[in-house]
Amino acid sequence: MSELLLADYRDGVLVLTLNRPQKKNAINNVMWRDLCEAFRSAAADDAVRCVLLSGAGEHFCAGVDLASFTEMADGEQHPFESAARAVVEFDKPLVAAAQGVAIGGGATVLFHADIVYVGESLRLRLPFASLGLVPEWGSSYMLQANIGAQRAVELFYTAEWVDAGKALSCGIAAAVIADGELFELALAKALEIARWPLNSLREIKRSLRMHHLPAIDLAIKAEQAGMLRQAGSPENIEAVTAFMEKRTPDFSKC
Repeated sequence: MSELLLADYRDGVLVLTLNRPQKKNAINNVMWRDLCEAFRSAAADDAVRCVLLSGAGEHFCAGVDLASFTEMADGEQHPFESAARAVVEFDKPLVAAAQGVAIGGGATVLFHADIVYVGESLRLRLPFASLGLVPEWGSSYMLQANIGAQRAVELFYTAEWVDAGKALSCGIAAAVIADGELFELALAKALEIARWPLNSLREIKRSLRMHHLPAIDLAIKAEQAGMLRQAGSPENIEAVTAFMEKRTPDFSKC
């Protein structure tokens, strides 16, 4: 793996840290490949009984680095797809510690964590409607499963910012912790989980997750089809152009 994803093993816990703080840990193609490798390896390594995912610096993750799409050859599959599958199929406990911004893919990955702890500074957003796009990472199903349909729909349709208090009250987060204490508390919980027998943890995860997997798979396929229709659409072009020009998009033109 590259220096953009740090891996630190601690008594049964694999700590994975997104390490691009100067870009608010926006995930580029190297990081997607690193994440895929890390989760696949962790699943196969019996020494790993729990994974803790966090972000370096003041922010968890600003989502996909848009520049990563310009690096792809025609017809080449974006490495996001394999990384997303690796996280979805991970069959051991996954704990997340998120502070600062968690946007797009930096938010939807949290819906696949078994326990999410957030810092007081958390600002989470699902910006897909504002970008003329659709959700990804199976989030169109997972968010509903985690917090209920109406709450999920509200967040997707409005693309509003969610602070730490709302993340807790609606069920995205298990607890809100002071930023300075967040990582240590999340690590302590991960270490507590990692004390137990691996096979028991695996079977519990499978029991909790198994009935969701077919629905997640259907959601991912529907999202991919929707993304193919919307990526490069007039709405998407207007949203990206407005972002680059630092103005409010005018979707009436579309």
